[in-house]
Amino acid sequence: MLKILDRYIIKTFFGPFFFIFSVLFFIFIVNIIWVQLGQFMGKGLSYWQIMKLLFYLGVSVISMVLPLTILLASIMSFGEFGERYELAAMKAAGISLTRVMLPLLGVTAIMSVMLYFFSNNIIPDFQRKAKNMLFNIAQTKPALNFTPGQFIDQIPGYMVKFDKIYGENGENIDGVFVHKKASSYENQQSIVAEKGKFIPAANKNYLKLVLYNGYVYEDNFAGKPENVRLKQPDQAIKFDTLVSHFDVSEIINKAIEEERITDDYRFQTFNELNTTISKTKKDNDKFYTNVNNDVLSQTNSVIGYMDAATNKAKAKPKQQLKLDTVKSDKKLEMIYNAYNRLDNLKNTLEAKNNEINPGVKYYGKVVIYQQRIVTYSFTCIIFFLIGASLGSIIRKGGMGLPVIIAIVIFIIFYVINVGTENMAWSGKINPYLAAWIPNMVLFPFGVWMTYKALTDSQLFDAEKYKALFKPVTKLFVKTKEHKRYQ
Repeated sequence: MLKILDRYIIKTFFGPFFFIFSVLFFIFIVNIIWVQLGQFMGKGLSYWQIMKLLFYLGVSVISMVLPLTILLASIMSFGEFGERYELAAMKAAGISLTRVMLPLLGVTAIMSVMLYFFSNNIIPDFQRKAKNMLFNIAQTKPALNFTPGQFIDQIPGYMVKFDKIYGENGENIDGVFVHKKASSYENQQSIVAEKGKFIPAANKNYLKLVLYNGYVYEDNFAGKPENVRLKQPDQAIKFDTLVSHFDVSEIINKAIEEERITDDYRFQTFNELNTTISKTKKDNDKFYTNVNNDVLSQTNSVIGYMDAATNKAKAKPKQQLKLDTVKSDKKLEMIYNAYNRLDNLKNTLEAKNNEINPGVKYYGKVVIYQQRIVTYSFTCIIFFLIGASLGSIIRKGGMGLPVIIAIVIFIIFYVINVGTENMAWSGKINPYLAAWIPNMVLFPFGVWMTYKALTDSQLFDAEKYKALFKPVTKLFVKTKEHKRYQ
């Protein structure tokens, strides 16, 4: 009997689970596409390469999608049980809510362990593939990777600059400057044009550029003696339209999945991150020691200078302390020098603080990334306790109220998560504590909600709250009838 009931509960849970997981995964992927769109669109990538890149990027969001999916699915499942009076029937048969929650708690625990191994062993590998693929796309697909107003040397053998880039796909350019990188035995050539346009070339190994209204400046005396070069100036050729082809086969044909970046902490497992954290901490401690010694020596120098000036003033006889112009100038000079030394010390402290901040931030990032491999697994269990309890209390299934409640809880979790993360990066709190604070805040809430569900609390009963505020509402209600109706 109980085995059949367990199978029914698990089956009811996995129905909304897979649907919600698919929807949330799609939403997170769309967010990634929105952020990363400019890096791979218009680069000549095939659909297969784009899909592979999105898959690499999407794998990393599972660690955030799974806890939210468990929260929503548990609310909807237990809400449907309550709405169809199945929970009441189970309780009437002597089956407690704890026993009903037990099979899904076991399923959630298994998924939490799987999420840990997934985050520890699989996500780092896909993070490495995604980051290297993005880097290689940016480096090897230069057709639309130009920045207005900057010299770009990604095209082999040329240096180019465009003042303005516009158009639907960035194909139109204004203020064109193209310089050929020539050796001492080649003719120097520079092209200046008012505007131009990128046009798809018949051969994909070439970049076709049509230029309008410009000049070609060329030196035709490469390798000739200096006296010959001085006699004849460089030539300038005016053109209305000029078509140029640039050979980019050297970079187009490079593999965009070649792994060049290997030292990112996000590519490491939990144990490997321990080594990185230890090394980072040692480097920071060594840097702090050097900074302290440097600041201490400068502080001692300032204090020593001020003490020497004070002793020198005390050693002078009273008859020499007349307020004449010369001695007043010396006193002002001493005060001025002391002020400058203090100001330099203040600037040094600010500069050292700016040097310390990147080390603190990096250390916080590595620690939080490592701890989240574990904390998100615990978040799954906490979200199940909250979701199952809320579902059995509100007794409402479907995509209405349960979704709203789940989104509110997730937003609270996300805000705490991001807030503590930023505080850890700035060095205000310990990063280990920052990674666990969201779970520490929500776990008591989950235990309290479970207690309320087990005791059949009418937490969302509107009549209960109306009765609570009835003494206040009675003050604003007329109890005596109008004389017209008497």
